[in-house]
Amino acid sequence: MSTEFGSKINKLLQIQPPGVVLTSSWLKQQGYSSELLRSYRNNHWLDTIGNGAMIRSNEIVDYFGAVCALQQQLNLTIHPAAKTALSLLGKTHYLELNANKAFLFGSSTETLPTWFKNRNWEVEIRHVASSFLPAEKGLVEYEHKSFKINIASAARAMLECLFLAPKEQDLFECYEIMQGLTNLPPSTTQDLLECCTSVKVNRLFLYLAEKAGHSWFNHLNVNRIDLGQGNRSLVPDGVYISKYKLTVPKELEADEYPEL
Repeated sequence: MSTEFGSKINKLLQIQPPGVVLTSSWLKQQGYSSELLRSYRNNHWLDTIGNGAMIRSNEIVDYFGAVCALQQQLNLTIHPAAKTALSLLGKTHYLELNANKAFLFGSSTETLPTWFKNRNWEVEIRHVASSFLPAEKGLVEYEHKSFKINIASAARAMLECLFLAPKEQDLFECYEIMQGLTNLPPSTTQDLLECCTSVKVNRLFLYLAEKAGHSWFNHLNVNRIDLGQGNRSLVPDGVYISKYKLTVPKELEADEYPEL
């Protein structure tokens, strides 16, 4: 083993924690040539998992390790979001969670690399590309194994759930989740709502928060939140909430929830 070969692989193993995908573009920025990376693969130090990505040989890497590479190596804002983030934060412990599905949100200008999309992560990945919220706002650090990634905070994740409602996220479940968010910080929640460009999401969030009776709701300045003009109907033959110009399911307004 040459000195360069040995020293550089040892350095690589030190600067990137186990369980993280190693992207070829990032490795080349760190001074690892294509020839050197080929040698690492030939000597079974690294395994290719797709065009532009590798992992340590014989290492099990989950989608968190791939998200870590997206964020820290490719500088993307793609993050665990919506109900997935709420589950990681311990906010959905009383609800049934589909552990086989993970929601990732990112900016409308970002796409998942082919190696990410083609890899079997043992969970169904639902990637949502939207800029209804600023990419950098409302994220918190989450520690997984030996590394950290950014995930949506509780307030942002709730907004992301409402962005998916009612087609991909049940409204009744949204209300149950909202009921559990008893201690959202009013200042950061206000900031997110003011930055949110989805009128539907803003109206739904305020309606559900007020319905849940949270004390922090009283500290929000609704006049600074864009609620748009005109009516919004989420379901046919629902109940019209005049305060928010929103038509919601009759059962939701009557607190008569179906089996989810």
